[in-house]
Amino acid sequence: MSSNNGSASCPINRPALQQALQHFNTAHPGVLQQAHDNLYSNTAVLIAPQHLAQMHAVIAAVEQVVALPAWQQKVLGEDVAGFVPASKGVFFGYDFHLNAEGAHLIEINTNAGGAFLSALFEHSQHAAALPGQSLAADNLPQTFAAMFRSEWQLQRGDAPLRNIVIVDEAPQSQYFYPEFVLARQWLEAAGLQVFIADPGELRAAADGLYLGESRVDLIYNRLTDFSLAQFPHLLAAYQQDLVVLTPHPHAYTLYADKRNLTLLTDAALLRGMGADESSIATLQRGVPLTRLVAAADEAQWWKERKEWFFKPATGYGGKGSYRGDKLTQRVFAEIVQGGYVAQRKAMPGEVMVSVQDAEASAFKFDVRCYVYQGQVQLLIARMYQGQTTNFRTPGGGFALVRLAQ
Repeated sequence: MSSNNGSASCPINRPALQQALQHFNTAHPGVLQQAHDNLYSNTAVLIAPQHLAQMHAVIAAVEQVVALPAWQQKVLGEDVAGFVPASKGVFFGYDFHLNAEGAHLIEINTNAGGAFLSALFEHSQHAAALPGQSLAADNLPQTFAAMFRSEWQLQRGDAPLRNIVIVDEAPQSQYFYPEFVLARQWLEAAGLQVFIADPGELRAAADGLYLGESRVDLIYNRLTDFSLAQFPHLLAAYQQDLVVLTPHPHAYTLYADKRNLTLLTDAALLRGMGADESSIATLQRGVPLTRLVAAADEAQWWKERKEWFFKPATGYGGKGSYRGDKLTQRVFAEIVQGGYVAQRKAMPGEVMVSVQDAEASAFKFDVRCYVYQGQVQLLIARMYQGQTTNFRTPGGGFALVRLAQ
């Protein structure tokens, strides 16, 4: 079914997906719960070639700007002389809204979840005759394992990588716990030893962090405390280079703090940093204008609020984010006290989707590009109704992305 934003939708092979999920359930009984019923949409999104080209161009422009010494001096501030890891950070997520005006970068995440679950979805559809061209790298399990080995080698050279620990708070209670289990399964199949742990299970010693009696080589960091301020033993081990941590606070500061979007949309500032005109023009077209919110401008912000989307500068997963036209005065009064950015509205794409033979209704979607060292590995859409992605809407969840031909 077509939409008015250059995208379209088509049904997937649901039985093939169900077979893949059943195989996972057999290997890991009880991991997928009723809460995951809307993890995967029955729909694939077909995107236009110009949208794909613009997303690639924006990602390349961001990478070029972030590499500038002046950018690093600006965003790192007092930390510019601190520990700089050689590792780059796994699973960057560049999130876009696609509409008739183009592809718009909404935010950058440096610990983007969902890549393994999305890869499982992609793999389940290899034999399906879906329209369009797949945009996933070949053999994603192997690609992901090679990425973790690359992170280790960047930091440790030819030393053998003995183990990886996937770390999150109370991991079994996390919505994405099935992804941790899947990551462990695939990485172990690639010859790596993998554990899943709460940060409290890691013990600090003079030579590094230990899980039980094993010294930890590499941590796949899924914590949402991006600075690690709540986990001083992890922070100390990372800063003293006693463990390879990926993704890490350095990458978050360079890329994902939402205040950086205010810099990426300031052409004069970028020009002063030494950015080339092509990158500046790409970012002006592809990143919605973003500004810091301050109480001094409260009256003007309230007047213009319907034109903006308000986000906490260090937030994640849409938490604490508000469309300006939905704001109450009480919430707005809290926003203008600081800690928020406002991004000019760039509406998400919409496609019409039928759910359980009901009449088709409009679903919004965004597109996440999973990126490592500037290279796109996989695209996935997230279907939803309401203000933000939620994995609660029947018919919503992860949706495959295909290039329309």
